[in-house]
Amino acid sequence: MQRVNITTAKAQLSYLPKELKDHNQEVIIEKAGIPIAKLIKYSTSKNAYRTGAFIDKIQLTEDFDDLPQDLAKAFGMKD
Repeated sequence: MQRVNITTAKAQLSYLPKELKDHNQEVIIEKAGIPIAKLIKYSTSKNAYRTGAFIDKIQLTEDFDDLPQDLAKAFGMKD
């Protein structure tokens, strides 16, 4: 983990992402010695947007589309 003050971070902004990529380490940005931000390497989940990711994981009951009586009455759908 590398710690830099905010002035150095501003001056080396193009260099800091290279540190993340090459050394896979975090960069803590400090102001007056107090940590205010953490720069980490961005990574995506390969399964996040896969089509069909929830097939066979979600099951709907037979009465899923039926509105409960109290809600139907509240919406004025039943007397």
